[in-house]
Amino acid sequence: MPCSTRFSKAGQGPVKPRLSLSVSVLCKAMWLYLAVFVGLYYLLHWYRERQVLSHLRDKYVFITGCDSGFGNLLARQLDARGLRVLAACLTEKGAEQLRGQTSDRLETVTLDVSKTESVAAAAQWVKECVGDKGLWGLVNNAGISLPTAPNELLTKQDFVTILDVNLLGVIDVTLSLLPLVRKARGRVVNVSSVMGRVSLFGGGYCISKYGVEAFSDSLRRELSYFGVKVAMIEPGYFKTAVTSKERFLKSFLEIWDRSSPEVKEAYGEKFVADYKKSAERMEQKCTQDLSLVTNCMEHALIACHPRTRYSAGWDAKLLYLPMSYMPTFLVDAIMYWGSPSPAKAL
Repeated sequence: MPCSTRFSKAGQGPVKPRLSLSVSVLCKAMWLYLAVFVGLYYLLHWYRERQVLSHLRDKYVFITGCDSGFGNLLARQLDARGLRVLAACLTEKGAEQLRGQTSDRLETVTLDVSKTESVAAAAQWVKECVGDKGLWGLVNNAGISLPTAPNELLTKQDFVTILDVNLLGVIDVTLSLLPLVRKARGRVVNVSSVMGRVSLFGGGYCISKYGVEAFSDSLRRELSYFGVKVAMIEPGYFKTAVTSKERFLKSFLEIWDRSSPEVKEAYGEKFVADYKKSAERMEQKCTQDLSLVTNCMEHALIACHPRTRYSAGWDAKLLYLPMSYMPTFLVDAIMYWGSPSPAKAL
């Protein structure tokens, strides 16, 4: 009889190996190892996220769109951190107000990113400010959202107006300052949007943000050879001048009034009323804590290991980011469910 065969005392035949117990112990051990591995991964990630650069007081950061909103808060936030902030404002009034809220370290310049001569003058001013140190950080924050409406209601110039600021302005400012950023082996932070992942409405805004995403991706790969890092900020809906309900409705009604009778007939007055309600609902959903965005910008500038993309706001993380990975038919269904329908919709 083979020695591996065992019998019960009563002679009732061989006893089966208790494999189930062994498998159970093995599974528990595997889950334990997995939990430890995941825990160590997140611990390492937490540690890397919190490593900050030294000598921040020697670093210059140029920020566009500092009159209000994200740019204004970021300028004040970085100034409090001790960085040398170079803040670009569209108006002298905005620059004056910002200077009154910050230390003497912060310097301002007026800049219209849609005008090449204004960008060239600002770039020369930055060069004189930073000297041989170069420019550590460039934050392309300036942007507009109007005019916005269904595409058929808009003109080519309506698209150009937004693209000149949100996309071509970003490109112009970046190309003008790249030599200074490369010299410092610094950072470029481009403010995109969740609308650069999911196109939720017509007009130039979503198009411009898709363009910023593409520009940033190619720029990141090109500049990595020189030690320059490029990051994108993708905020959800936040309460700023860009998302102002009053400005949005005023612009939309002006666009509607100039539309042709044929277009008005196709969409109908009920569409206008529903569009207004949609704008009001969206404003109510806007997050008011702008620091959720500026903290991402700050991390991209001063962290030893910045991320490539930052999703700011719970709506960005839990709704729009997952939507960007969904099948097209499912995203379309979600959009149809929450959008107003034209009068002559089939």
